[in-house]
Amino acid sequence: MILEKDGPKQKSHTITWTYQAIEQNQAQSGLEYLLAIKEGRISPPPVWNLIGCRLAEICEGRVTLEVTPAEYHYNRFGVVQGGILCTILDASMACTLSSSLSQGTGFSSPELNVNYFRPVRVETGVVRCESTIIHKGNRIAVLEGKILDREARLCAQSMATFMIFATKRKVD
Repeated sequence: MILEKDGPKQKSHTITWTYQAIEQNQAQSGLEYLLAIKEGRISPPPVWNLIGCRLAEICEGRVTLEVTPAEYHYNRFGVVQGGILCTILDASMACTLSSSLSQGTGFSSPELNVNYFRPVRVETGVVRCESTIIHKGNRIAVLEGKILDREARLCAQSMATFMIFATKRKVD
């Protein structure tokens, strides 16, 4: 916060989003859903707009998200809050797993572990979150995500366990 003679300088961050029914998003495979986001045919999840996530690369079993750090991501120490980095890692790993699943298959992450290695600030520039599948069985998957700065230095790393299950689709 910048202190001015008459008090703190006010800043703002406005987001907009389009919500799409969960049923619409589940009417296709995970890879089809992510490709539709990348091509602009459907909107990304609202949280992506909140933190500024962009789908940079996608192929089956591998996804890269990008985020440009901003002041509104900061904690009181002037670095991007760890929860923001955790959210990016979680989103990237979820997209990676989703890219490998067929229509009617869902998942949940009961475990997520994050290690932070270097601070991320506005000066860091665009960070990339790359994630890969370490193991995928019929019911359990383990994924790894890494947030890298523009020099490919590791800022944060995560491992997560996901439970895979069949989803129920509404039949009209």
